[in-house]
Amino acid sequence: MNQEEQMGIYIFCAIQIDESEDVDFGEIEMEGETRSLFIIRYKDAGIVATEAPLKIYHPNKDNLMMHQRAVSLVMERNQTVIPVSFGNVFHSKADVGVLLENLYPQFAKLFPEIKGKIEIGLKVIGKKDWLESHIQGNSKIEKMAKSVQGKSEAASYYERIQLGEVAQKLVSSLQKEIKQEVFNPLEEIAEASKTNEPIGEKMLLNASFLVDRGKEEEFDLKVNEAYEKWKDKVEFSYSGPWAAYNFVNIHLKVEDAG
Repeated sequence: MNQEEQMGIYIFCAIQIDESEDVDFGEIEMEGETRSLFIIRYKDAGIVATEAPLKIYHPNKDNLMMHQRAVSLVMERNQTVIPVSFGNVFHSKADVGVLLENLYPQFAKLFPEIKGKIEIGLKVIGKKDWLESHIQGNSKIEKMAKSVQGKSEAASYYERIQLGEVAQKLVSSLQKEIKQEVFNPLEEIAEASKTNEPIGEKMLLNASFLVDRGKEEEFDLKVNEAYEKWKDKVEFSYSGPWAAYNFVNIHLKVEDAG
């Protein structure tokens, strides 16, 4: 058997599970092969894994979706799921068992904190026409824009920098408004919340919320309420439920298995 054919144990997430409980999480398709999910246990904790080739897994779209599908399957059957980042593969079940034993003190603290909770993602993106109307309605920006027209980039270098700074301040003020109007009311319902760096010039909010399953409907209603108020000005990108990726600070460092 050559190095590429050697099999290892790919891990997806950790769960809290009764020592006598027998759960079947089913199968996933991994790079064209159907593979069964199983649990490696220690006390009331388990790591959900599958047997897979021992190699480096590249984070392409198909592989990332495969990883998320497996975690979603587990979430359908278990209330307490600690996510594990993509691409961790070990030599053997015994190695995963050692990892689980070492991480158990952290898991024991985390289980009650995330039990029955899900992560929800919300991105708010400004509509082009609405953003442009703000820029066009800003006399300072209009004046500066006119002053750089017809000039070479070199001649108007500092004016262009100033123009960019003024436009950025305008976007920042819109981001603050969205935070107050959209994020803050949702933060009150959530168990925990986090704002991440916006992606791209038009994104006004990039947030994650840890929500108790019992409050999921209330949270959805509050999101819909905000959407109805803002729908002419922005787009909402609402995702989930996910495992608590943004709220669990466990990073696995696995040596290169390739």
